[in-house]
Amino acid sequence: MTEKYINANGIDFAYEQFGESENPVILLIMGLGTQMTGWPESFCAGLAARGYCVIRFDNRDIGLSQKMTNLPVPNLLKVILFARLKLPVAVPYTLEDMANDAVALLDALNIESAHLVGASMGGMIAQLVAGHFPFKVLSLTSIMSTSSRKSLPGPDRKVALHMLRRPAKADAQSMHEYAMRTWRLIGSPAYPPTDEALSEKLSRSYQRSYYPAGHSRQMVAIMAGGDRVAVLKKIVAPTLVIHGKADPLVPVSGGIDTAELIPGAKLELIEGMGHDLPDELIPRFVELIGSNAAEAIPPL
Repeated sequence: MTEKYINANGIDFAYEQFGESENPVILLIMGLGTQMTGWPESFCAGLAARGYCVIRFDNRDIGLSQKMTNLPVPNLLKVILFARLKLPVAVPYTLEDMANDAVALLDALNIESAHLVGASMGGMIAQLVAGHFPFKVLSLTSIMSTSSRKSLPGPDRKVALHMLRRPAKADAQSMHEYAMRTWRLIGSPAYPPTDEALSEKLSRSYQRSYYPAGHSRQMVAIMAGGDRVAVLKKIVAPTLVIHGKADPLVPVSGGIDTAELIPGAKLELIEGMGHDLPDELIPRFVELIGSNAAEAIPPL
Protein backbone atom coordinates (compact mmCIF):
# COMPACT_ATOMS: atom_id res chain seq x y z
CA MET A 1 0.00 0.00 0.00
CA THR A 2 1.45 3.36 -1.10
CA GLU A 3 0.67 6.55 0.79
CA LYS A 4 -1.03 9.44 -0.92
CA TYR A 5 -0.80 13.05 0.20
CA ILE A 6 -3.34 15.84 0.38
CA ASN A 7 -3.44 19.31 1.92
CA ALA A 8 -6.26 19.98 4.35
CA ASN A 9 -6.65 22.67 7.01
CA GLY A 10 -3.32 24.07 5.79
CA ILE A 11 -1.49 20.80 6.62
CA ASP A 12 -0.13 18.04 4.38
CA PHE A 13 -1.61 14.67 5.38
CA ALA A 14 -0.49 11.18 4.40
CA TYR A 15 -3.35 8.74 3.87
CA GLU A 16 -4.19 5.35 2.39
CA GLN A 17 -7.39 3.98 0.92
CA PHE A 18 -8.80 0.46 0.94
CA GLY A 19 -11.80 -0.45 -1.22
CA GLU A 20 -13.66 1.36 -3.97
CA SER A 21 -14.03 5.15 -3.86
CA GLU A 22 -17.75 5.04 -4.67
CA ASN A 23 -18.52 2.99 -1.54
CA PRO A 24 -19.61 4.58 1.78
CA VAL A 25 -16.51 5.90 3.56
CA ILE A 26 -15.13 4.80 6.90
CA LEU A 27 -12.54 7.25 8.25
CA LEU A 28 -10.12 5.76 10.78
CA ILE A 29 -8.58 8.13 13.35
CA MET A 30 -5.65 6.75 15.33
CA GLY A 31 -4.50 7.56 18.86
CA LEU A 32 -1.70 9.32 20.70
CA GLY A 33 1.63 9.24 18.90
CA THR A 34 0.53 6.30 16.77
CA GLN A 35 0.80 6.23 13.01
CA MET A 36 -2.03 5.17 10.71
CA THR A 37 -0.32 1.79 10.42
CA GLY A 38 -1.62 1.19 13.94
CA TRP A 39 -4.81 0.21 12.10
CA PRO A 40 -3.92 -3.32 10.95
CA GLU A 41 -4.19 -3.94 7.21
CA SER A 42 -6.37 -6.98 7.92
CA PHE A 43 -8.78 -4.70 9.79
CA CYS A 44 -8.92 -2.19 6.93
CA ALA A 45 -9.27 -4.93 4.32
CA GLY A 46 -12.00 -6.63 6.37
CA LEU A 47 -14.11 -3.47 6.43
CA ALA A 48 -13.44 -2.84 2.74
CA ALA A 49 -14.66 -6.38 1.99
CA ARG A 50 -18.00 -5.44 3.59
CA GLY A 51 -18.50 -2.76 0.94
CA TYR A 52 -16.81 0.29 2.44
CA CYS A 53 -14.12 2.67 1.25
CA VAL A 54 -11.74 2.70 4.21
CA ILE A 55 -9.39 5.64 4.71
CA ARG A 56 -6.66 5.73 7.33
CA PHE A 57 -4.35 8.71 7.77
CA ASP A 58 -1.51 10.01 9.87
CA ASN A 59 -2.64 12.71 12.28
CA ARG A 60 -0.79 16.00 12.19
CA ASP A 61 2.67 15.86 13.79
CA ILE A 62 3.06 12.10 13.41
CA GLY A 63 3.98 9.50 10.81
CA LEU A 64 4.41 10.90 7.31
CA SER A 65 2.00 13.80 7.76
CA GLN A 66 3.34 17.32 8.25
CA LYS A 67 5.31 17.91 11.44
CA MET A 68 4.53 21.04 13.43
CA THR A 69 8.20 22.03 13.65
CA ASN A 70 7.30 25.70 14.13
CA LEU A 71 5.59 24.91 17.45
CA PRO A 72 7.36 24.46 20.83
CA VAL A 73 7.85 21.06 22.44
CA PRO A 74 6.06 21.20 25.81
CA ASN A 75 7.57 20.19 29.13
CA LEU A 76 5.20 17.43 30.22
CA LEU A 77 6.05 17.60 33.92
CA LYS A 78 5.45 21.36 33.91
CA VAL A 79 2.11 20.86 32.17
CA ILE A 80 1.07 18.23 34.72
CA LEU A 81 2.03 20.55 37.59
CA PHE A 82 0.11 23.49 36.10
CA ALA A 83 -2.92 21.29 35.52
CA ARG A 84 -2.91 20.09 39.15
CA LEU A 85 -2.63 23.66 40.37
CA LYS A 86 -5.50 24.57 38.03
CA LEU A 87 -3.32 27.09 36.25
CA PRO A 88 -3.85 27.82 32.55
CA VAL A 89 -1.85 25.58 30.23
CA ALA A 90 -0.60 26.87 26.89
CA VAL A 91 -0.80 24.20 24.22
CA PRO A 92 0.66 24.12 20.69
CA TYR A 93 -2.70 22.87 19.36
CA THR A 94 -5.88 21.32 20.68
CA LEU A 95 -7.99 18.23 20.13
CA GLU A 96 -10.51 20.57 18.49
CA ASP A 97 -7.81 21.54 15.99
CA MET A 98 -7.31 17.85 15.23
CA ALA A 99 -11.07 17.36 14.86
CA ASN A 100 -11.02 20.20 12.34
CA ASP A 101 -8.22 18.34 10.54
CA ALA A 102 -10.46 15.29 10.12
CA VAL A 103 -13.34 17.37 8.76
CA ALA A 104 -11.01 19.26 6.41
CA LEU A 105 -9.53 15.98 5.19
CA LEU A 106 -13.00 14.71 4.27
CA ASP A 107 -13.74 17.99 2.49
CA ALA A 108 -10.43 17.88 0.59
CA LEU A 109 -11.27 14.36 -0.57
CA ASN A 110 -14.77 15.51 -1.62
CA ILE A 111 -16.43 13.23 0.92
CA GLU A 112 -19.73 14.67 2.10
CA SER A 113 -20.09 12.41 5.15
CA ALA A 114 -18.43 9.32 6.61
CA HIS A 115 -18.56 6.68 9.28
CA LEU A 116 -15.96 7.62 11.91
CA VAL A 117 -13.91 5.09 13.86
CA GLY A 118 -11.48 6.42 16.45
CA ALA A 119 -9.14 4.65 18.85
CA SER A 120 -8.01 6.18 22.16
CA MET A 121 -7.12 9.82 21.37
CA GLY A 122 -8.64 9.14 17.95
CA GLY A 123 -11.88 8.30 19.74
CA MET A 124 -11.77 11.68 21.47
CA ILE A 125 -11.26 13.41 18.11
CA ALA A 126 -14.07 11.40 16.50
CA GLN A 127 -16.38 12.31 19.40
CA LEU A 128 -15.68 16.00 18.83
CA VAL A 129 -16.36 15.69 15.11
CA ALA A 130 -19.64 13.85 15.76
CA GLY A 131 -20.72 16.44 18.33
CA HIS A 132 -19.74 19.58 16.42
CA PHE A 133 -20.23 18.43 12.80
CA PRO A 134 -23.23 16.06 12.92
CA PHE A 135 -23.91 16.23 9.19
CA LYS A 136 -20.42 14.93 8.43
CA VAL A 137 -20.88 11.77 10.52
CA LEU A 138 -22.98 8.77 9.43
CA SER A 139 -22.01 6.66 12.43
CA LEU A 140 -19.46 6.74 15.23
CA THR A 141 -17.36 3.99 16.78
CA SER A 142 -15.28 5.00 19.80
CA ILE A 143 -12.70 2.36 20.74
CA MET A 144 -10.78 2.28 24.07
CA SER A 145 -11.50 5.97 24.58
CA THR A 146 -13.23 8.05 27.25
CA SER A 147 -15.33 11.09 28.05
CA SER A 148 -12.35 12.46 30.01
CA ARG A 149 -14.64 13.27 32.92
CA LYS A 150 -12.34 14.23 35.83
CA SER A 151 -14.09 11.93 38.30
CA LEU A 152 -13.08 8.86 36.27
CA PRO A 153 -10.05 6.81 37.35
CA GLY A 154 -6.80 7.43 35.51
CA PRO A 155 -4.21 5.02 34.13
CA ASP A 156 -2.72 2.24 36.21
CA ARG A 157 0.07 3.80 38.31
CA LYS A 158 2.78 1.57 36.86
CA VAL A 159 1.71 2.49 33.32
CA ALA A 160 1.53 6.22 34.09
CA LEU A 161 5.02 6.29 35.59
CA HIS A 162 6.44 4.34 32.67
CA MET A 163 4.90 6.73 30.13
CA LEU A 164 6.54 9.71 31.83
CA ARG A 165 9.97 8.08 32.24
CA ARG A 166 11.21 8.08 28.69
CA PRO A 167 14.74 6.73 28.08
CA ALA A 168 17.64 9.10 28.67
CA LYS A 169 19.14 7.92 25.38
CA ALA A 170 17.16 8.30 22.16
CA ASP A 171 19.09 5.70 20.17
CA ALA A 172 17.16 3.07 18.24
CA GLN A 173 17.89 0.22 20.66
CA SER A 174 16.84 2.16 23.77
CA MET A 175 13.63 3.35 22.15
CA HIS A 176 12.84 -0.15 20.89
CA GLU A 177 13.21 -1.61 24.36
CA TYR A 178 11.06 1.18 25.79
CA ALA A 179 8.35 0.60 23.18
CA MET A 180 8.40 -3.16 23.84
CA ARG A 181 7.92 -2.51 27.55
CA THR A 182 5.12 0.00 26.84
CA TRP A 183 3.10 -2.39 24.71
CA ARG A 184 3.62 -5.24 27.15
CA LEU A 185 2.22 -3.00 29.91
CA ILE A 186 -0.84 -1.74 28.05
CA GLY A 187 -1.57 -4.64 25.68
CA SER A 188 -4.29 -7.25 25.95
CA PRO A 189 -3.42 -9.87 28.58
CA ALA A 190 -5.61 -12.47 26.88
CA TYR A 191 -4.08 -11.89 23.45
CA PRO A 192 -0.34 -11.26 23.86
CA PRO A 193 1.72 -11.18 20.65
CA THR A 194 4.98 -13.08 20.51
CA ASP A 195 8.15 -11.11 21.17
CA GLU A 196 9.12 -11.62 17.54
CA ALA A 197 5.82 -10.30 16.18
CA LEU A 198 5.77 -7.29 18.50
CA SER A 199 9.41 -6.46 17.81
CA GLU A 200 8.87 -6.60 14.06
CA LYS A 201 5.78 -4.38 14.30
CA LEU A 202 7.59 -1.77 16.39
CA SER A 203 10.66 -1.83 14.14
CA ARG A 204 8.52 -1.16 11.07
CA SER A 205 6.88 1.76 12.84
CA TYR A 206 10.23 3.23 13.95
CA GLN A 207 11.68 2.92 10.45
CA ARG A 208 8.64 4.55 8.89
CA SER A 209 8.80 7.56 11.21
CA TYR A 210 10.06 8.46 14.66
CA TYR A 211 9.08 11.89 15.97
CA PRO A 212 8.76 12.18 19.77
CA ALA A 213 8.07 15.93 19.63
CA GLY A 214 4.74 15.21 17.97
CA HIS A 215 3.89 12.67 20.67
CA SER A 216 4.54 15.30 23.36
CA ARG A 217 2.42 17.94 21.65
CA GLN A 218 -0.46 15.49 21.18
CA MET A 219 -0.26 14.39 24.82
CA VAL A 220 -0.54 17.99 25.99
CA ALA A 221 -3.56 18.47 23.71
CA ILE A 222 -5.25 15.59 25.53
CA MET A 223 -4.27 16.85 28.98
CA ALA A 224 -5.56 20.35 28.29
CA GLY A 225 -8.69 19.23 26.49
CA GLY A 226 -11.05 18.97 29.43
CA ASP A 227 -14.03 16.65 29.40
CA ARG A 228 -16.45 16.14 26.51
CA VAL A 229 -19.60 15.53 28.58
CA ALA A 230 -21.61 18.30 26.91
CA VAL A 231 -20.39 17.31 23.44
CA LEU A 232 -21.21 13.63 23.92
CA LYS A 233 -24.78 14.44 24.95
CA LYS A 234 -25.28 16.21 21.60
CA ILE A 235 -24.20 13.32 19.38
CA VAL A 236 -26.98 12.03 17.14
CA ALA A 237 -25.06 9.56 14.96
CA PRO A 238 -25.61 5.83 15.70
CA THR A 239 -22.79 5.12 18.12
CA LEU A 240 -20.90 2.02 19.17
CA VAL A 241 -18.46 2.09 22.08
CA ILE A 242 -15.90 -0.73 22.26
CA HIS A 243 -13.67 -1.12 25.30
CA GLY A 244 -11.45 -3.77 26.82
CA LYS A 245 -12.23 -4.81 30.37
CA ALA A 246 -8.47 -5.15 31.02
CA ASP A 247 -7.40 -1.73 29.71
CA PRO A 248 -4.76 -0.31 32.11
CA LEU A 249 -4.21 2.96 30.22
CA VAL A 250 -7.81 4.12 29.72
CA PRO A 251 -9.81 2.14 32.30
CA VAL A 252 -13.06 0.55 31.17
CA SER A 253 -15.09 3.07 33.19
CA GLY A 254 -14.15 5.66 30.55
CA GLY A 255 -15.83 3.62 27.84
CA ILE A 256 -18.88 2.97 30.00
CA ASP A 257 -19.25 6.67 30.77
CA THR A 258 -18.93 7.54 27.08
CA ALA A 259 -21.71 5.12 26.16
CA GLU A 260 -23.97 6.39 28.94
CA LEU A 261 -23.57 10.00 27.80
CA ILE A 262 -24.27 9.44 24.08
CA PRO A 263 -27.99 8.99 23.44
CA GLY A 264 -28.76 5.46 22.27
CA ALA A 265 -25.13 4.32 22.20
CA LYS A 266 -24.36 0.61 22.19
CA LEU A 267 -21.61 -0.68 24.48
CA GLU A 268 -19.41 -3.68 23.77
CA LEU A 269 -17.06 -4.70 26.59
CA ILE A 270 -14.46 -7.32 25.73
CA GLU A 271 -12.88 -9.68 28.25
CA GLY A 272 -9.09 -9.82 28.23
CA MET A 273 -8.69 -6.82 25.92
CA GLY A 274 -6.25 -4.09 26.94
CA HIS A 275 -5.25 -0.92 25.13
CA ASP A 276 -4.49 -2.35 21.71
CA LEU A 277 -6.11 -4.03 18.71
CA PRO A 278 -5.15 -7.72 18.95
CA ASP A 279 -5.09 -9.71 15.73
CA GLU A 280 -7.39 -12.32 17.29
CA LEU A 281 -10.12 -9.71 17.77
CA ILE A 282 -9.97 -8.18 14.26
CA PRO A 283 -12.92 -10.28 12.92
CA ARG A 284 -15.00 -9.24 15.93
CA PHE A 285 -14.13 -5.56 15.47
CA VAL A 286 -14.98 -5.73 11.76
CA GLU A 287 -18.34 -7.36 12.47
CA LEU A 288 -19.25 -4.88 15.21
CA ILE A 289 -18.20 -1.78 13.29
CA GLY A 290 -19.65 -2.99 10.01
CA SER A 291 -22.99 -3.75 11.64
CA ASN A 292 -23.13 -0.36 13.36
CA ALA A 293 -22.35 1.41 10.09
CA ALA A 294 -24.93 -0.65 8.20
CA GLU A 295 -27.65 0.48 10.60
CA ALA A 296 -26.88 4.17 10.09
CA ILE A 297 -29.26 6.38 8.15
CA PRO A 298 -27.57 9.03 5.96
CA PRO A 299 -28.36 12.62 7.01
CA LEU A 300 -31.02 14.50 5.03
